[in-house]
Amino acid sequence: MSLEKNNTPINNHTKHRHLKLGLFGFGCVGQGLYHVLDETPGIKAEIKRICVKHRNKTRPLPASLFTFNATEILTDPDIDVVVELIDDADAAFEIVKTALRNGKAVVTANKKMLAEHLEEIYQLQQQYGKPVLYEGSVCGSIPILRNLEEYYDNDLLAGIEGIFNGSTNYILTKVFEEKTSYADALKKAQELGFAESDPSLDVQGFDAKFKLVIAITHTFGVFVKPEDVINIGIDRISDLDLKFARDNRYAIKLIARAFKIENRVFGFVAPQFVESAHPLYAVRNEYNAVQVQSAFAEQQLFVGKGAGSYPTGSAVLSDISALTYDYQYEYKKLHQLHDLSFSNRLTVEAFVSFDQSTKISISDFEQFESGYASHGKQYMVGKVGLEKLNAWSKLEGVGIILAPNATLVPQTETVKTKQTILV
Repeated sequence: MSLEKNNTPINNHTKHRHLKLGLFGFGCVGQGLYHVLDETPGIKAEIKRICVKHRNKTRPLPASLFTFNATEILTDPDIDVVVELIDDADAAFEIVKTALRNGKAVVTANKKMLAEHLEEIYQLQQQYGKPVLYEGSVCGSIPILRNLEEYYDNDLLAGIEGIFNGSTNYILTKVFEEKTSYADALKKAQELGFAESDPSLDVQGFDAKFKLVIAITHTFGVFVKPEDVINIGIDRISDLDLKFARDNRYAIKLIARAFKIENRVFGFVAPQFVESAHPLYAVRNEYNAVQVQSAFAEQQLFVGKGAGSYPTGSAVLSDISALTYDYQYEYKKLHQLHDLSFSNRLTVEAFVSFDQSTKISISDFEQFESGYASHGKQYMVGKVGLEKLNAWSKLEGVGIILAPNATLVPQTETVKTKQTILV
């Protein structure tokens, strides 16, 4: 209770609703959510029903809590919020659409589904008046989306970048700290559950790209299609790359980044050599990190576990808690900057390794800096167009790692500004 100047009492208590939840999926994150919700009595929410796929799977909860029929949740008038935690992006989108049409709020952590359909999901929220929250979809336990929406709502953001994928960061940590091979580090990550049996989404940079696409909307107010964002993974890193990094006291990190220059937004995912003095150098194992560059707050670094049952479950729980206060994303930046467009027209400084039979030459670089040959491999360093780097990355035997402290230069004569990337 507080008083105005005229001594009239003001009630500061915000409405706090008790929510009934319908949960889709009871895997790693679903079980994590159940446990953190059970151990957080202050949040007024309860799981009424859980929809799962496999009938014969043993589960630690009473069978009466589960259903195999999605409509039992989607049409139940007592359920306020649908929590979507399945691994099928297409099915997840159908769940989200149906839930909104039926007047239910949604919480999801499905970054692939969100990245592919975020603009449509935004329109559906406007149409049906129900929110979709998805803090758990980007960097696990790091509360980056709500910070971009609320703390940085009116700040002039110049860029966002960081380690958006815990699996690749774990692999690269083991490669450097234990001097294991890339293959052995990947196998260990799979054994610990940090990487899937098919690790391509992680190691080829797709997972980080999906998260970056979502973050771009909340950073700059621009909807971007995942297929328009270039992703280069760590699966082509060679022993020669590792030796070069160790000799120069670098680490290698898979960096997702987006930044604004004049009226254009640029964004891509690629591995990069990182100097020991940079904050991302010390981010180890499955941890994620997000660095925000703003006009007034300057650089700020967020670090936290990026994956796993409890880290992601806690982020989902945070969204549920926010819904008990009727919170929703306002997408403020969509209404602040109307003339922004996304572009890949950049010149990037990179280290490119390739088999001697590959048709890459000095003339392909906009500015060639150095090169040498060793053990049947060519190694060239220079400035080259991002789109050309992307084309090279699809060739067999080509590895690409960005230079430390490189500059990114827009490829038009009308824009002269250079953007020094933070790593």
